[in-house]
Amino acid sequence: MEDHLYTVSSLTRALQKLLETDFSTVHVKGELGRITRHRSGHWYMVIKDQRAVLNAVMFRGMNRRLSWSPAVGDLVVASGNLDIYPPNGQYNLVIRQLRKAGLGDMQARLEALKKRLAAQGLFDPRRKKPLPDFPRAIGVATSPTGAAFRDIMRVVHERFPGFPMVLSPCRVQGTEAADEIATAIQRLHRHGRADVIIVGRGGGSAEDLWAFNEERVVRAIADCPVPVVSAVGHEVDVTLSDLAADLRAATPSHAAELVVPDRNLLRRNIRELAQRLLQASRRQVEIRRTGLASLKLKHPRRRIEEARIRCDEAEIRLGQSMDRNIAAERARLAQLSGRLRALSPLAVLERGYAIAMKDGKALRNTTGIQRGDALSIRLAKGELQATVNETA
Repeated sequence: MEDHLYTVSSLTRALQKLLETDFSTVHVKGELGRITRHRSGHWYMVIKDQRAVLNAVMFRGMNRRLSWSPAVGDLVVASGNLDIYPPNGQYNLVIRQLRKAGLGDMQARLEALKKRLAAQGLFDPRRKKPLPDFPRAIGVATSPTGAAFRDIMRVVHERFPGFPMVLSPCRVQGTEAADEIATAIQRLHRHGRADVIIVGRGGGSAEDLWAFNEERVVRAIADCPVPVVSAVGHEVDVTLSDLAADLRAATPSHAAELVVPDRNLLRRNIRELAQRLLQASRRQVEIRRTGLASLKLKHPRRRIEEARIRCDEAEIRLGQSMDRNIAAERARLAQLSGRLRALSPLAVLERGYAIAMKDGKALRNTTGIQRGDALSIRLAKGELQATVNETA
């Protein structure tokens, strides 16, 4: 049995030789789940499918030959050899060539889900709710042991020490994270104390953040009647939860700044408002004091005498007004009388004319007048009786 006894190092070297012999060149198809571009120029990646994950590395001399930039979610074909890294006993695919094989399944599912939820209006800006200016408490749906929760607590303490917080713990990574995040959001709503909810986690790979792209989480955020602030990863990370939330924060710390008022700023504003109120009150007091100083109480007899004087003045003004009206009416009447006299037939007679009448009717022409007819001649003063001798 001791013939087969290996040390860890010797077993690792034996496995390395075996891999070099049997897997000197392999071609692996999978989806890029994580890419780390080290400052040395080497790329460390994860290639995966639905059942397994393979660590891979592409050294600087090889990746410089690529004409395209790999991204998380890309479906690729990686060619290279398998190797074991002795310090951690982990086998890796050392990539010599990398080419695209189409859109990754994970990314394709994400795009399809995003399109479907957008068509249902879950990302519509019109349905987003405003954040309260002074919430009674803030709810936080995240891992209680993660950096995100520590950052939120730190910012809350800096801005408003002792501000009420309600934590609804949940896992934010892994296969069961989506169900727990959705449940945590619903739990905060049912609790009823929080007026705004922060949901999120710290940074990570696209695979680490994937729970926040799950439909159940997106719908829990969209259906929540309390405003939700999404704070997933860093500013460059955008998930479907960010699109469904009422407001997206760049980081968990930023989310805390958005929802918790700054106590020092509030105190400063209150002092300024109190000072303005005091100044306005003093101005009003001075105005009222000046008005009171201008008031002088009078003896009742003096007030009666002043009232009598005002009555006499009003009587005089009334008499003057009546005289003016009577004079104006007399002038108008004289004018009308003059016009009437000018139109009177008597005024015509006074100028030397006469009116011939027969049977009491004034004659305008000789029609119907015969010799011997009796006529009356009306003068300005008096009347003559005449007989017609001839007509012309």
